[in-house]
Amino acid sequence: MAELTAPHHEVVIENRAGQLQLEWRDLWDYRDLLVLLVRRDFLARYQQTLLGPLWHLLQPVLTGLLFALIFARFAGIPTDGVPAPLFYLCGLLGWNYFAQNVVAGGGTFLNNQQLFSKVWFPRLVVPISTIATNLVTVALQFLPFLAFFVYYKFFSSDAATVHLTWRALLAPLPLLHIAALSLGIGLWIAASSARYRDAIHLVQYLVQLWMFATPIIYPLSHVPERWAWLIRANPMSAPIETLRWSLLGSGTLDAAALGWSIGLTVVLLFSGAVAFQNSARSAVDTV
Repeated sequence: MAELTAPHHEVVIENRAGQLQLEWRDLWDYRDLLVLLVRRDFLARYQQTLLGPLWHLLQPVLTGLLFALIFARFAGIPTDGVPAPLFYLCGLLGWNYFAQNVVAGGGTFLNNQQLFSKVWFPRLVVPISTIATNLVTVALQFLPFLAFFVYYKFFSSDAATVHLTWRALLAPLPLLHIAALSLGIGLWIAASSARYRDAIHLVQYLVQLWMFATPIIYPLSHVPERWAWLIRANPMSAPIETLRWSLLGSGTLDAAALGWSIGLTVVLLFSGAVAFQNSARSAVDTV
């Protein structure tokens, strides 16, 4: 009687240096790891904290109200006819997601050195898991925005300036745009920080300055024409304005600026993935 033997499976890890090949198939094979990393990161944020997820609700509310007080009331910066708290909360919803993704993605090699040195898996899983984890944070931060929206729409004298239309169903599209853009930039920063460790510190400072070049505290419609082209060249301007257009019925939709932003996002995403993958082969030895 012939003996039954279990089939032998062998996993071969090849060095593909110099090849423009991405780990798309490997990413799908390791989708369970992606879920585990998202769960790990989400739980780690709230362990040994006093308020837990409430921190993510309080931060945009306090920042939005502070912006409304300083920029709208004292500085008199217009908000496209939308109540100032709603205007700023909507902008911060997209900007906070972008900033968190860029900073966390840029520190992928520095923050996961021990993990990368012990086991092999597609390194792209880690920055993608960061994007997914921060998307959960966006969902939490949407709750105070929704509360303010309901108040101004149904219990305030400013109800006529708040519009609820079918365009709200399109809100996930600019968030997807922001996710792809921030992932591409984060991958490039991570690839740079594998060689230059202080790159991530410079990025944290630049991200703070970047916010002022993005229509967060001011609407694009009120930017002087001589500077408008510069703001439109910022790839984050189009998705922020699109997010306001979908959720608040305000915002300036510019087809050229949106097309430029989408095109640049695609280039940054794919080139960043290649640069990240090439750096991952030697990152553990250099960080």
